[in-house]
Amino acid sequence: MKTLKFTFALLLCATIFACSSDDDSAEALIGQTGPLTLKFDNGVGDQDFIFGTTYNKSNNESFQLTNLKYIISNVRVKDSNGNTFMYPVEDNAFIISEANGNNAGEIYLTLDNVTAANYTEVTFGVGIDQERFALGAEGQGDFLDEASDEGMMWSWASGYKFIRLDGTFSTTSVTNEPLNVHMGSVGSSLDNYREVTLTFPNTVIVRQDTSPEVHIKADIAKVFDGATTANFADGYDQVHVDEVETPIIANNINGMFSVHHVHND
Repeated sequence: MKTLKFTFALLLCATIFACSSDDDSAEALIGQTGPLTLKFDNGVGDQDFIFGTTYNKSNNESFQLTNLKYIISNVRVKDSNGNTFMYPVEDNAFIISEANGNNAGEIYLTLDNVTAANYTEVTFGVGIDQERFALGAEGQGDFLDEASDEGMMWSWASGYKFIRLDGTFSTTSVTNEPLNVHMGSVGSSLDNYREVTLTFPNTVIVRQDTSPEVHIKADIAKVFDGATTANFADGYDQVHVDEVETPIIANNINGMFSVHHVHND
């Protein structure tokens, strides 16, 4: 009798495992979608970002900010089988504004109706790509008004500000001078749109009954001390449309993002 019970228990376990496996099979996931949240968390090196706080950078320079915003677009995720899910283009542009963060300084970007799969990486653009910009005002949808309301449009020409940093800076020779970094593309002649791909430290499981979160850190220090050092004393206190300065800032921003951790809930 004990042998019979043991055999039955093994069969039951095998059946449960098979059912569980079937629930995650490609066939079982067809037509299933779920939410995926990207949680952006701005910092400066290993410090949390706080408005009005003085942060040191290289070359004995420092800065503090009263405004911090940037545009994220073309968000897509790749699964373990190499398939890519692109969020719908008409809704695939977002403004990450520090002013909209919670008490911990986190800004939530929730993507709804993501195809159910096991995802391994995320790609997004910083700014607006040339193809979308070429669609004109009608092709921007509601995002054009949102960007205008957030001060992320040029007032003197058509186009977006991809990142906006406003505040003050100090060097060994000046104190609390105005700092304004408004970097974007300039028509089609100067394309400062860049894309970032981040690998997840563990698989992100999207299902209709899960709510995974990806915690993305953005190190603002790398805007100035990134792939290229951009010193305020060398003219990087006022960055707008300069064809030399803006690509350097764009490339630096490209390296400021990293995935800190993933929650699968």
